[in-house]
Parts: sequence; C-alpha cells; structure tokens
Amino acid sequence: MEALEQNIAYTFRDSALLRTALTHSSYANEHHCASNERLEFVGDSVLGLVTAAALYTRFPDMPEGRMTKLRAELVCEQSLWEVAEKLQLGTKLLLGRGEESSGGRERHSILADCVEAVIAAIYLDGGMEPAAAFIRTHILAKLDDGQSVLARDWKTELQELIQRRPGRSLSYSMIGESGPDHLKHFAAAVSMNGTVIGTGEGHSKKEAEQAAARAALQALET
Repeated sequence: MEALEQNIAYTFRDSALLRTALTHSSYANEHHCASNERLEFVGDSVLGLVTAAALYTRFPDMPEGRMTKLRAELVCEQSLWEVAEKLQLGTKLLLGRGEESSGGRERHSILADCVEAVIAAIYLDGGMEPAAAFIRTHILAKLDDGQSVLARDWKTELQELIQRRPGRSLSYSMIGESGPDHLKHFAAAVSMNGTVIGTGEGHSKKEAEQAAARAALQALET
C-alpha cells in the first residue's frame, strides 16, 4: 500500500478506503467484505466533473459536441487502463480465485474500474482537490504530453479538406491486427480515390483510423 501511495502521490488517512478500492467483487464475494463497485460509482462522477470543468476552461471556443467527444476519449476504458498499467494497479488487486486464474489482473475493464475506485477513495479521504490533482496528473496530462491528438478530430478535418477538392473521396480499411483479445493492436489505412495517403496504428479501430487520418493530413499539408 505504501508503494502505491507513492505512485499516486497521496497518503491516505483511512487506508481502508484504498484497500476497498483495490477489492474486486470476486474477492469480496469469497471473503464477505466490501468491493470497489460503490467507489467506482462515485469515482466515475468525480472524474466526469473534473474532466468537463478542465475542458470548459482550457478550450473556451470548443463547442459542446466536441467537448463531449473529447471527454469520452479521455475517460474511456482504454485511457483508464493505461493509467492502471502505469501505476501497476494490477499487481495490487484483490481478486477471487476464479478471476485470478482467468487473467483478471490484466483485464482492461477491471483495471479501468479500479482507477475510478481509487479516484473515489482519494476524494472521500481528502476531498476534491487531491482527487482533481490525481486526474490532472494521470488523465488530463494527455492534453499536454504529445497525446493532444485527442483534442482534434482528424477524420473530420481530413474529410473537410478533401471536400474542397471536387471528385475526390475517402475510404478507410484495416490493414493489420495483432495481440491477444484483451490487448488488441490495429493498423488502418486511409485512401483517396483508391490510393493510400496515410496509415496509422492504435489500440482500437477508431484510434487507428484517427492516426491514419492525421498522417494523411500532415502529408497533404506539407
């Protein structure tokens, strides 16, 4: 627990909250204790509020629809799983025997839920500010560290550019897929009138297509 507190840069006054945040329902059912499901419920709300407020402040001209989409990207399962991996939450999880044997420590949904539970535990233990600090450091930092592609819809921008050129159309295709079911990796290509103009990779088909569109835009604009 002390090592995890160092990773998240927060020391709990009530360490039981952190333990509950790491307790999966499979373990709770076997040991007749509280699981992290209720904390996950609270953490989801705290995460949504802090993220929405940050986007409202940071992007004063961004329309509501784009903010909604960007918030969804920032708090999606894949994004939260990446945070869990960085913090090594999987090694600290309390799992039931069945979940342990079936690879629960690596399951994206379990790890993403755990991140939300940890956010709630911090919020309930220390208030909004330390919870918001955690969110800014581990989730909203993507807007500053080179992953700010989330703030732009590359496919829409590419479509708008192509539409200015009559007789040209776009199509996307998957050109590669690898990895186990819980850690898929996709490669996509975008073509203009049948000619590939960009390729990209990602942990989802949508992410790969966005990366391909970004590459195409960069190529067309140079």
